[in-house]
Amino acid sequence: MKVVPLVCAVALGLAAASPVMASEEIIKKARCVACHAVDQKRVGPAYKDVAAKYKGQGDAVAVLSAKIRNGGSGHWGQIPMPPHGADKISDADLKAAVEWILKL
Repeated sequence: MKVVPLVCAVALGLAAASPVMASEEIIKKARCVACHAVDQKRVGPAYKDVAAKYKGQGDAVAVLSAKIRNGGSGHWGQIPMPPHGADKISDADLKAAVEWILKL
C-alpha cells in the first residue's frame, strides 16, 4: 500500500514540474535567451533581477507583458528592448513566460 502514495507523489511532482519546464522552453523558443539569462546580466537584465524588482507588485504580469510587447528603454540601461509581437510569442506563452520569470 506504500506504492500508491509514492506514485501520487511522483505524479504530483511531475505535474508541478511541467509548467516550469514549459515556460523555460517558451523563453528559449521565443529567443529571449539571446539577450537574457536566469542569473546573469547579458544585453538585458537577468530574469532573477527582474523578479526581484517586481516582487510583490500585483500588476507585474500585466506590466512586464506590456513592456515585452511594446519594447522599451531606460529601465535597465541604455540598450533598448525591441517589441515582441504575437508573431514571436503568443499571448498565452507570454503570460506563462512572465509568470515563470516572476517565480525565480
